[in-house]
Amino acid sequence: MRKDMRKVNFENAIQKEWIMTNGLGGFASSTIVGANTRKYHGLLIAPLSAPANRYLILSKIDESIDINGKNHILYTNMCRDNISLGYKYLTQFSKEEIPVFTYEIDGVCVEKSICMEHGKNVVVVLYHVKNGESKSLLKLTPLLNYRNFHSASLDRVYKVKQEVSKNFVDVTIDKEPHHIYMNCSDGRYVKTPNDSFKDMYYIEEEKRGLSDQENQAIAGRYEIKLKPNEEKYITFVCSLDDKRIKTKDAQKVIQGEKERIDKLVKQAGFKENDELAITYIIAADNFIVKRKKLHTMIAGYPWFLDWGRDTCIAFEGIALKNKRFDVAKDLLKTLTKDIKCGLVPNGYSEYDNTPLYNSVDSSLLLFNQVKKYINYTGDYDFIRDEIYDKLKNIINEYRSGIDLDDNNIYMDEDYLISAGTLSTQNTWMDAKIGNFVVTPRNGKQVEINALWYNALMVVAELGKKFGDDKALVSEYKKMAKNVKKSFNEKFYNKDTKCLYDVLGDDSIRPNQLFALSLEYPVLDLSTDVAKTVFHTCTKKLLNLHGLKTLAKEDSRYIGVYEGNQYRRDISYHQGITWPWLIGLYNDAYVNLIKAEKNKENKKKLKANYKLFVQDLKKTYIKEMNDGKTIGSIPELYDSKRPYEAKGAFAQSWSVSEVFRIIL
Repeated sequence: MRKDMRKVNFENAIQKEWIMTNGLGGFASSTIVGANTRKYHGLLIAPLSAPANRYLILSKIDESIDINGKNHILYTNMCRDNISLGYKYLTQFSKEEIPVFTYEIDGVCVEKSICMEHGKNVVVVLYHVKNGESKSLLKLTPLLNYRNFHSASLDRVYKVKQEVSKNFVDVTIDKEPHHIYMNCSDGRYVKTPNDSFKDMYYIEEEKRGLSDQENQAIAGRYEIKLKPNEEKYITFVCSLDDKRIKTKDAQKVIQGEKERIDKLVKQAGFKENDELAITYIIAADNFIVKRKKLHTMIAGYPWFLDWGRDTCIAFEGIALKNKRFDVAKDLLKTLTKDIKCGLVPNGYSEYDNTPLYNSVDSSLLLFNQVKKYINYTGDYDFIRDEIYDKLKNIINEYRSGIDLDDNNIYMDEDYLISAGTLSTQNTWMDAKIGNFVVTPRNGKQVEINALWYNALMVVAELGKKFGDDKALVSEYKKMAKNVKKSFNEKFYNKDTKCLYDVLGDDSIRPNQLFALSLEYPVLDLSTDVAKTVFHTCTKKLLNLHGLKTLAKEDSRYIGVYEGNQYRRDISYHQGITWPWLIGLYNDAYVNLIKAEKNKENKKKLKANYKLFVQDLKKTYIKEMNDGKTIGSIPELYDSKRPYEAKGAFAQSWSVSEVFRIIL
């Protein structure tokens, strides 16, 4: 994507963000004008215990250039009472594998490329300078920090210690144990002790009602002389703890990243010049990181870690669609290695990586992903040797009952699963403010029981394939039959013409689509009930970017996600549009087409489905080129015009579910 910045106004530009990642949970991110508008923006955000405990290390680099003794700033920073105007010299921004900024001023052209070294907490910034007819002096001022990326303090005064050897600088801040190393391939380093950038203003944090200003530390700057008409490549490198940084390798790092992405494109079987496919490969790769020796999946940037629920939902689009089967295998191992009482961890602590078990759906979602893994790979041996026994254990635990962390999960006499309490939120609609539960869903949830039926069918299929005890396989099938019987007797609501969200709760929500969309749908798709449910979801919930979380007619409906934490949590699942839900809708659509026996009806469904995919593709190509996040898809959208992107600016299940449909 290339954008002519001379045609973009500042207010619009600071709302457009980019991100690139390093495969460890670290990342570089900012806006397309280079102004940091979040406390989560920075050129080097590094995990101290990958992928968790992420720290802001290098906030940005402020560049300026002296031409004939007159100083011109190229950087853009925001303070409450001042905005530096470097963006006026920015002529182009592009983002494919890496972000590239191009500045032009008085005959001088400066191209700035930013790249993280994959697998390391290292960022390189390459400057390609074409000087004009006068002598010039390029100055690069790193703005440093050392804080957990969730925190920001305006009152902080940095105590910076630095040791300099030519252009190699060893920096420690506030006597912290980790060292920040910097190097530059040209010029000279000038110390500026006791300096700082004061009152950087984060407008996106202000919108969220959070701390929105902080100071940045300045240890010094690099000064590079340029002769008239000289063309020069200058490399700046910054690393956390890796002292072996070599500035001469910057172009190799950038080339290596391009070659790595190109290899992934070829591995996926896409054409090398397919721009949409390349965008998908890069967007999906951003979420694949390492947790110790195994791959895991970041749920969303900037603030989420790896979540079991999100990994399961995004599994196909992030690891199977692109044929990264080695990663898919690792993800299944990661999901199952810390199972406790039949529960797949819903996440891990940001601070010490402790598993968290506040989820009833993560374990059940796993079964569908195992089935999809087999559909793509045919690798029954891996599932038999590594996964199958764990699946059986999950079934046994859900049947027996799970009290861990107040999940209150048990199979009732009607074979349906009941879960949660009045104060426990353990489905994906989990917003909670103190002791106040925003969307109470304790009881027999529609998606949990659709997933429960699917899980029993999958494990029965695998048991038969692996020659397991016939009586056990027969028991799984019998349980599944009883679940289906109870589900079909109890969940259809004739008044709303859809399924109860939780038995007794007639809210019209998208969770009912699980009953139509899984590998083994609990509803008979050839029946009028199934078709009516799909029609209701289409009419009441389908939106431009996904599905709304609550029908507009409901008195609790909120269509805009905004304000402080309380206001956002109140609206989170009460009408806001989530892109990932389009995956459920799509799979239900495909399953209904397969089940349709009337030839004319099937033909009409296929034609309408084709139009649905075309419209979705058109919407998201526009979004990724000119939306909130260049080259990725955010967590959610407002449900009323102008349908603004909100939440995390790059979300794994959004990327997964949209791309697996439109590619």
